[in-house]
Parts: sequence; structure tokens; C-alpha cells
Amino acid sequence: MRKTITFNELRKIKDQLPSGSMKKIAEKLDLNEDTVRNYFGGTNFEKGESVGIHFEQGPGGGIVSFDDTTILDMARKMINK
Repeated sequence: MRKTITFNELRKIKDQLPSGSMKKIAEKLDLNEDTVRNYFGGTNFEKGESVGIHFEQGPGGGIVSFDDTTILDMARKMINK
């Protein structure tokens, strides 16, 4: 099932993450840390990849659609601890 939120919502989640969260998520999922950063709107595709996320331009920063919400779910759990 595909999940959709605004880009601004995604950035708000990223900004609420405790320090070191990108590294922790990357280690738990055996991903490059830049891949996790790219999931939250980063653009370092030399080291990281784009995984299960699609960006569309529009109001409020646009729309973000997720094929896989694993990283998003982990981030939300870290914020709610």
C-alpha cells in the first residue's frame, strides 16, 4: 500500500529526529547513511541511493509517495520514544 504525505511533513519528521538517528536507521537496515538522508529529501546520489520514495512538485513543498515506509516508520518510533 502506497503512503503519501507532503514534503513539508517529511522534513518536519526529519527535523524532529534525535542526533545520530540517520546513522542508527542506516545500520539497522544495512543501508548507506546517505541513502537514509536521501529518503528525507537529500540529494547525495554519488554515495546514497533513492529507495522506495517518489517526489512530486507542488504547493507545501509538493507530495512525497512511499512504496516502502520502513524508514519512515523507524523515524516516527524514534521521535515518539
